[in-house]
Amino acid sequence: MASFTAKDVKTLREQTGCGMMDCKKALVEADGDMDKAVDFLREQGLAKAAKKASRIAAEGMAFAMTTDDNKKGVVIEINAETDFVAKNEDFRNFVKTCAQTVIDNAPADVDALMQCKASGTDKTVAELLQEKIQVIGENIKLRRFKLMEGACVAYVHAGGVIGVLVNFDTDLADKAEFVTYGKDIAMQIAALNTPYLKKEDVPADVLEHEKEIMKAEVINSGKPEAIADKIVMGKIGKYYKENCLLDQAFVKENKISVQQYTDKTAKELGGSIAIKEFVRFEKGEGLEKRNDDFAAEVAAAVKG
Repeated sequence: MASFTAKDVKTLREQTGCGMMDCKKALVEADGDMDKAVDFLREQGLAKAAKKASRIAAEGMAFAMTTDDNKKGVVIEINAETDFVAKNEDFRNFVKTCAQTVIDNAPADVDALMQCKASGTDKTVAELLQEKIQVIGENIKLRRFKLMEGACVAYVHAGGVIGVLVNFDTDLADKAEFVTYGKDIAMQIAALNTPYLKKEDVPADVLEHEKEIMKAEVINSGKPEAIADKIVMGKIGKYYKENCLLDQAFVKENKISVQQYTDKTAKELGGSIAIKEFVRFEKGEGLEKRNDDFAAEVAAAVKG
């Protein structure tokens, strides 16, 4: 049997950008020889894809979907290098296939998803990804996903700029009016990018940091330090209203909070609704963007 370690697999993966299982197979074929393993990956057509792995993929698509009965949902982000490719129907269908695969297989993480059989195909997600990279000619990265079970509502903003998935505890999931309510909540999350669900979710260190900033601001404005703490307590209430979904003003009816809108909807529909959790993915969030001009790149390629 070929002699190599998990560290060797990791090293080969970092060098080539190829998937973990592809790297493991290459090392088996090369009897643990790193250089031969790289050659094997090149020979298999995977090195072409790997060369693109160093190129920035910060465009792409954020997508969210649920099952027909709204009892499972997924939000996923897959990146490409240019907005041009992100609008390509083949790329968008690949994103939707990956989302369906998550729902069908419930993988633990991205690596596990890559080894799943892609829903509706005879290929793994990793194989399908490599195929898309070869055909499309750009680096494509499956960045992240979140699967939820229970009553779910999904929302996709601007064709894939933002994907939102909200999970509820409710006995009203089969009602069309509940889905309409859920879309309202998801749209609010998409628009305002709320970091927390409720007051209790704000980490203690974050809250203390905010209080310190507020207190310094109050004192610097000329107010006596003796009353600064009282003023800060008032400001904390405003902080919660801006940063906690349940305390926020409902955007469609800003005289009531999201919690009040939720209670009102539950009462009208004759049941109960509680928002359990939500996830908001924005494409390219936190990633470095490409600065080159795509039109200039095309022109250069034509000249070349």
